[in-house]
Amino acid sequence: MSSEKMTELPDGIEVPDKLYFRIGEVAQLVGVDAHVLRYWETEFKMKPHRSSSGQRLYRKQDLARFYRIKSLLHGEGYTIAGARRILNGSATDAAPANAERIRDAIQGLQRLRLRIQAFRDEMDPNQG
Repeated sequence: MSSEKMTELPDGIEVPDKLYFRIGEVAQLVGVDAHVLRYWETEFKMKPHRSSSGQRLYRKQDLARFYRIKSLLHGEGYTIAGARRILNGSATDAAPANAERIRDAIQGLQRLRLRIQAFRDEMDPNQG
């Protein structure tokens, strides 16, 4: 890889001690399908090594990057664009989207709206 930072493998992940991994091995280790890895390659501008027969060959640093991408997308709720910003170092402590927090905020706003309407009705009993 070029000048990008080396990403470490998550704790507890046991990876065979070898230089290159084929796409099927990486897919199994990371826990996604091979087509997802190929998609991530294009979205995150990764260029795996190729064998003489054209097979993709990944190094441990590629494997670590795939683990990080999966964590950002599946675990932390980032979009592809948000994960790309994080990996490129251009994100500024942006919090990931959290569906539960968003639902709670919407419910809080709805309760507030009802309280405001009740207050208005109290102030002007002729309205309504």
